[in-house]
Formats: sequence, C-alpha cells, structure tokens
Amino acid sequence: MAKRKEIREGQSVESTRVRDQDSDDSDSGEDTNMLDVEFEWFDPQPDIDFHGLKTLLRQLLDVDNQIFDLSALTDLILEQPLLGSTVKVDGNETDPYAFLTVLNLHEHREKQVIKDLTTYLRQKSNSNPSLSQLSNLLSSSVSSQIGLVLTERLINIPSEVAPPMYTMLLEEITWALEEKEPYTFSHYLILSKTYVEVASTLDQEDNRPHKKKKKEAGAKQDKEIFYFHPEDDVLERHSICHGGFEYSKQEGEGHSDSKRAFQELGIKPQGHMILIEGKEFERAVKAVAEYLKLS
Repeated sequence: MAKRKEIREGQSVESTRVRDQDSDDSDSGEDTNMLDVEFEWFDPQPDIDFHGLKTLLRQLLDVDNQIFDLSALTDLILEQPLLGSTVKVDGNETDPYAFLTVLNLHEHREKQVIKDLTTYLRQKSNSNPSLSQLSNLLSSSVSSQIGLVLTERLINIPSEVAPPMYTMLLEEITWALEEKEPYTFSHYLILSKTYVEVASTLDQEDNRPHKKKKKEAGAKQDKEIFYFHPEDDVLERHSICHGGFEYSKQEGEGHSDSKRAFQELGIKPQGHMILIEGKEFERAVKAVAEYLKLS
C-alpha cells in the first residue's frame, strides 16, 4: 500500500498557487490566472510511477536523453521504493509532478545504464576545468562512493516542493544505513540543468534593431546563466566544485524559439553538475529549506 509521506512543520507546501497554463497571457500579465493546488509526497510506486518518472527523466536529461536507456534507469529508481520521493496532486494513483532520488554509482557500476551514465558524466566533467575534481572521482581507478542525485519537476511546479524531498532523503538514508544498506556516500553529485538566453531567430527576420549586437567578441563569455531549479544556487555554495556543460546532441536552428516562454529571447538549456562532500550535504539541505521557506 502506498505511503503518503509526512511533512515536517514549517516545510509544508500543502496548498500553494501555480500558473494556469491555459490562461490568456496576451495582456500585461497582471491578471494571470493562478490555481490553488494541494501537493502530496509519496514513496516511488513501481506499479504506478514508471511512465511519469520516465517523462521527468527525459526532461532532466533534455536532448541527451536519447543517449540512455531511460526505461532501465527508471526501473533502477523504482527498485528502491523506500528511498526518494514523488510529488503528486490528485492522490497516489496519478503521475508524479516531481521526484527526487539518489543512486549509488559504485553499487550499480556493473549495470549498463550506470556505465553509460558514468562515462557521460566523466566526459562532461573533462570538458569543464571547474569540474576537474569530479573527473578524478569518476575515474575507473577510484572507488569513490558517489550518490547521484536525480531530481526534476514539471515546469510550473513551485520550487518550494524541493526542500521536503531533500529533507526526507536525508532521513531515509539514515534509516537505510541502520539496515546496513549501501548508502554511505563520500560525495553527492546533483545532475541538473541551467540555461542561457539567446537571440530569437524569428526576431532576426524582421527589421527591428537587435540588442544582441551590443556585444560580439565576448558575447558567449558574458551570457548570464539562469537556473531551472533555484535551489541549485544554494547547493553550489556548499559544493567543492560545480559547472555546466554543452549537451552532446545538437538542436536544430530555431529550437530555442520553442522555449521562449512568453519572453523576447529564446533559451538554450545546458547540463549542470554540483558536487558536495558527504559531510556537507546535510548543511546544504538545511540551507535550501531556509532559502525557499514560504513567507
């Protein structure tokens, strides 16, 4: 039977407001329709959550999701139903709107999907000097106990659902360790994503002046990085290294226009990794909860 998780006082997001995606945003935006939503936290359910989790993994990995066997990765997550959480709205029988879990890369190192994922993470860490410490840890000659944190939520789900999931993960790891389960991690690696704004190719077709021409030679270096998950900004402050990387699969020209999200500029997603020492992870989680505390 599914277990509805208890949320500690002060962390509840039992009722909050989200944007109605069907509302008319053609006006000034001041009258944007909002919906009151009650969220519930559950353990992952193998008989219910497969397709929902696979969809969220596809979103998390963006265009590079094609590289991996997402079905095998989803199955691996569901094989540990007492570790990690899903967030739902209409009861346990529905698809999750968000999830968070952790996978032991060393424990599952012989599984093909983890081999593929570890190779991918190592290659991406090699592409960014800021991630050199991670590259060393992921080396096949090093047997580090790295917990890979995977978390994603639908685009209009508020970030306040994240702190309870992280807090419950800490509690569940403590309980698992009491049962001698393999969750003693030297490091936690959060795989996430960020984005930069890019000029719209649609706008280039008209005769309006374009702000993008203000910087040319240094434009790439000067682009501001934005977070899909605001809590990543806090987690980075507790990390030993963090950095972004380009996806392996290249999107077609104009793809960023499909992600304009009611703004003038398009967006270009990119992968992002945050490495936190095991002894620092609890403090990082507490900082996230404080940062995203509801007013």
